[in-house]
Amino acid sequence: MRNFSRALLAAAVLVCGGAPGARAVEPIKIGFSMELTGPFAVVGKTGLLAFKIWEDEVNAEGGLLGRPVKLVYYDDQSNPALVPGIYTKLLDIDKIDLLISSYGTNLVVPAMPVAIAHDRLFFGLFALAANDKFHYPKYFSMLPFGPEPVKDFAQGWFDLAAAQSPKPKTVAIVATDAEFQHKAAESARNHAKARGIDIVYDRAYPPTTVDFTPIIRSVQAAQPDLVYISSYPSDTVGILRSAGELGLDTKMLGGGLAGLQAAAIKMQLGEAVNGIVNVDLWEPVPTMQFPGVMDFVKKYQAKAPAEGVDLLGYFLPPFAYSELQVLGQAIEASKTLDNDKLAEYMHSHPFHTIMGDLAFGPDGEWTEARPIWVQYHGITGHDVEQFRAAQTVRILAPPQYKTGDMVYPYTEARK
Repeated sequence: MRNFSRALLAAAVLVCGGAPGARAVEPIKIGFSMELTGPFAVVGKTGLLAFKIWEDEVNAEGGLLGRPVKLVYYDDQSNPALVPGIYTKLLDIDKIDLLISSYGTNLVVPAMPVAIAHDRLFFGLFALAANDKFHYPKYFSMLPFGPEPVKDFAQGWFDLAAAQSPKPKTVAIVATDAEFQHKAAESARNHAKARGIDIVYDRAYPPTTVDFTPIIRSVQAAQPDLVYISSYPSDTVGILRSAGELGLDTKMLGGGLAGLQAAAIKMQLGEAVNGIVNVDLWEPVPTMQFPGVMDFVKKYQAKAPAEGVDLLGYFLPPFAYSELQVLGQAIEASKTLDNDKLAEYMHSHPFHTIMGDLAFGPDGEWTEARPIWVQYHGITGHDVEQFRAAQTVRILAPPQYKTGDMVYPYTEARK
């Protein structure tokens, strides 16, 4: 009987988690919102998959500082108004250790005051100059537009335009009435004026716009040589469809069409993408195959069909993964989760990521600008395979990544 009682006691100890002091190790919690529904989900969900790949890899290797990592996240529904409440909950209720963001300027900026009020390190994903008004020392940006992101955002596009013969004389600027697009349009205005290109149309449209035919008609009436557009993914589809249906006649079209870099959007638009000259960030060409990136892409593409996300993952995912690589390297090197010490380390050390080596300046932007400018061509139908090896895209600039020359004007490039 005595032996049976001892056995029951031993079993009870095992069920309750073992002897005193053998409690499970508390995970390092990384909190964020993400666009899992709404118009930006087509991109946002690809970032979440990249985060999960990093989480699985780190935990398989024993975690960080001897602790597992755990992603804590909520759907912000692509709605900036929901962001402050989500980040307040992450900090006050969930007690997360590290704070990162969802995709895009319009969803990052509303979280900034919450991070600042809580004095927490904050990592923005694809946010254009989100810190230009705050100058918060614990903010960092995963976007390769360098220390002057607004200046650099449209510069490459206008450099390409100004190099054409005859030199274009007029431009129309079209943008969503939202944070990111305002900054992109500002960049376009500044570069147009610097090159003596007259702005003949310059208007922002409401984010709720679904019919872009009136906008394209107004642009066409202004007869611009160039049409610079800054939009988010759902708008990009509507704008390019309207431009194709109305036969927009201009010499160069594109600039800041967000989402066009994702295979899902190009598959949706098909031949309507041909001839567009647009900003991009990475393509799987030999000049941009940084150490580790193709291994990551292979893992992403193996998981993408089951997750129902963009099948190729060339736009946001490598940068989302790199963001967590930076955090992981900073934690392991500084041996702490103290946000002040991590921020100090991140400002003073370079990082090795699948997007190459990078470092951060005073406002948390990359110390080196590294966007690329591309033109799409030869797209037929809607099959994803034509986008896999980048045979339907030419990198026009900068020179170190260039794979081809621009076809000009747009009407010729569309053929």
